Amino acid sequence: MTRRYAIYFAPPPDSALAGLGAELLGRDPETGEARPQPRLDGIDPDRFHAITEDPRHYGFHATLKAPFPLAEGVFGEALHAAAEAFAVGRAPVSCPALALASIGGFLALVPSAAAPEVHALADACVEAFDRFRAPLTAAELERRRRSPLTPAQDRHLERWGYPYVFDEFRFHMTLTARLTDTAEHERVRAVLAERTAPVCIDPLRIDAIAVYEQADLQAPFLVTGRYKLRGGAA
Repeated sequence: MTRRYAIYFAPPPDSALAGLGAELLGRDPETGEARPQPRLDGIDPDRFHAITEDPRHYGFHATLKAPFPLAEGVFGEALHAAAEAFAVGRAPVSCPALALASIGGFLALVPSAAAPEVHALADACVEAFDRFRAPLTAAELERRRRSPLTPAQDRHLERWGYPYVFDEFRFHMTLTARLTDTAEHERVRAVLAERTAPVCIDPLRIDAIAVYEQADLQAPFLVTGRYKLRGGAA
């Protein structure tokens, strides 16, 4: 059993964005409760449940610091205290309105324009919480390297435990697994574009970070702490 933690952006639980994410993925990461997924035109319900399995496991979110087990001698309470202290010193940030996009075949909500404030927040989280992370084992490095990595991504993997940080970072809120069939990809994309349009109108205000926690590798991630960014107005 390996408990893991992550620092994510999670939309406010009473927001339309959080409600839509929980509905589409079929689980509320705040409570852990299953949600009935909508019936989408032209998509078999069982197939939609299958292609949302991976993002459902992680819970609707955008990664700021990717999942990690705690370093030896470090406890979850210390991570939560650090997250609260971090939030006290950081201002909320503004993100351009979201848009549905394909990232390597995965469908996700991403900023519709450059988001330097969000990028800076993610960079700060990677650095601030790295001291809590247990080093990757040789087996974990080998598993990660089964997917093609650029030299820069491999350096990030060795140093930070995750390849997609800093210059490789892209803010995204994943909605599906990788869809390799072109016809299915386009069909699901069209339906999700229509479904997500109402939450893709206004800029997104990121005014909190969330600690997500996983009891073991088979358990779904849950929100176990939410900390308001209150270092000044953005």
